This record gives sequence, C-alpha cells and structure tokens, in this order.
Amino acid sequence: MGFLEYLAGNWTEVLGATTAHAVLVLEGLGLAVLIGVPVAVVVYRTDALRAAVLGATALLLTIPSYALFGLLIAPLGLGNAPSIVALTMYALLPVVRNTIVGLREVDPALVESATGMGMGRLRRLLGVELPLAWPVVLTGMRVAAQLLLGIAAIAAAVNGPGLGNLILDGLAKAGTPFAIYLTVEGVAAIVLLAVLFDSLFAVLNRLTTLMGL
Repeated sequence: MGFLEYLAGNWTEVLGATTAHAVLVLEGLGLAVLIGVPVAVVVYRTDALRAAVLGATALLLTIPSYALFGLLIAPLGLGNAPSIVALTMYALLPVVRNTIVGLREVDPALVESATGMGMGRLRRLLGVELPLAWPVVLTGMRVAAQLLLGIAAIAAAVNGPGLGNLILDGLAKAGTPFAIYLTVEGVAAIVLLAVLFDSLFAVLNRLTTLMGL
C-alpha cells in the first residue's frame, strides 16, 4: 500500500488531528496576546521594567520543550491544560518584544500632537500609539504562531491534542510497514498549517493596513 492509499484510508483522523493542532496553537497564542500586550503597554516606557520583562520572557523560551511540558504535569495534570500553558509561555517573548518595539517606534511628535488635541493617556494609547504599532505587533503574533506550530507537537507527550500524536505513533511503531506514513502525515500537516497561518496573517496585515490601522 502506498502513502496516498494509506492517507485515503485515515484522512478523517488526520483532519481531526490537524484541526485540534490549529485550535491548540490559537488558544496558546490568544492567551499570550491577552497577557503580553497589556504587560508591554505597562513596561515599554520604563527601562528597568522593560529589561526585566524581556529577560523573563526570553528565559522562558530557553526551557527545553519536553522539560517544560513535563514540569507542568504535576500542577496541571495531563491533557489540554499543560499544553496550553506551555504554548502560552513560549509565545510571550515575540508578542511582548514586538509590542514594545512597535510602541517605542511611534513618532513622539504624533504623541505630542495628540496630547495637544486634548487626548488623555488611554485615548492616545488606543487611538494613536497602538494603531501605529499594530503592524509590528502583528508580526510578533505571526512569528509566535509559527513557533508554536512546531512546539505544539510535543503536547502529545502529555496526552495533549494535535498532530504530535500521529508523529509519536509513527515513532512508536518504527519497523512496521506504516510507521513512516504516520510520521510523514503529522509532519506534512504541520507544514501545511504553517503555510496557511502565514498566509492568513499576511492577509490580515493587508486588510488592517487598508482600513487605516
């Protein structure tokens, strides 16, 4: 039996794992954005706080994936919870860093003009600074999504969802006729998701730029 024939026989399993993988990545990325953007807004003006936050998020990214997933089993158990928390931690650095960079690159003259027009701090942030920083913030989200697509495969080690289960099943069945097919299915689906996510972020960037953001 060839690969295409094997895929035709279990395409529903691959589709389900692909969907679960994408949802897991979006959950981790969404939480990272909800946490990271407000943190960046709070610290981007203060050198010491900015350096501390960037250092802490960079440190999280250096923790080996298997080690982090394993450490989270004790407090969170198996399944979705440790998977989502781990992905959120890994996504924080690109989200926080790019938000800080985007906000700091806003022309001070524009901020002063907004202040002269009577805008308060919150209104300036929401109406001027964040919209101007948006392309850079979106780039951080785009980078984080690509990073998480690969790391999410490790979630299978803690009974998490996604394409990592196909890859691990293939590796566990090494030596059997269809072991390589399982692994290739998982890897190929992750690559396709990476292309899809990148394309969607490119379209989102174009649309929001055309809307004046």
